Amino acid sequence: MAFLHSSRGILFAGGKVLLAHQKGSGNAFLPGGHIGPGEPAELALIREIKEEIGITATVKRFVVAVEASWSENGEPQHEINLLFEVSIPDLDSTIPPASKESHLTFLWALPEELEACNLLPSLLVSCLALESRSMFLGVYASLRATQRRNHAMRVRRKA
Repeated sequence: MAFLHSSRGILFAGGKVLLAHQKGSGNAFLPGGHIGPGEPAELALIREIKEEIGITATVKRFVVAVEASWSENGEPQHEINLLFEVSIPDLDSTIPPASKESHLTFLWALPEELEACNLLPSLLVSCLALESRSMFLGVYASLRATQRRNHAMRVRRKA
């Protein structure tokens, strides 16, 4: 079984999210890719986006981790995707960025188009299809704040 760690970027512009598509496949995914051994996830994401579209992204914050399992050529695969909110101020959401990698293309999709784009892992369709970017990020910010409060309460109880 292959076990992969990936770092992916959530980039919203003009109400759309940037997606990558591997030529010849029937699905889309968020920009980014594999994290190298000993490489911090944020730096892996910056490196991957630079390799993919030739532009340096700014990682704003960690959003969520998403697991995915599938079979490829009869071999089980498992991946943990670390998702970060990123920004690239000069990108125009009316023009897909040109790919620097021959096997990839990029597209902008509205949240309601994500299912038709076959965005993988499929859990992202419902997460990113929430009404607005701020709502999506706010849900996870609230979740993380609750986790921090719960952790602080457990620490206080032990003391």
